[in-house]
Amino acid sequence: MSTYKMVCPHCLSRMRIRTSEGRHIFLRVAYLQCTTEACGWSVRAEFEMTHELSPSGMPNPDVHLPGVNQELRQAALPCDKSAQQTAGAGQ
Repeated sequence: MSTYKMVCPHCLSRMRIRTSEGRHIFLRVAYLQCTTEACGWSVRAEFEMTHELSPSGMPNPDVHLPGVNQELRQAALPCDKSAQQTAGAGQ
């Protein structure tokens, strides 16, 4: 099981979700706060489901998302850590 980890862009510390609310079946709004007290940055974020990568084994007939194209499918594939670190270094 994995946990989604948000990092503060100011001090690079872990952020925590203070509260969140569902706005739609595919959209959740979250309010995050940096865990470093001296930084204290807080932000509103939106987590949206946008494309279906693989079909459900228990499909809900009310759920309709577009399938992914080849570019999105490639982006969803796991990549090695060195590629992730190189990509993150330029940001």
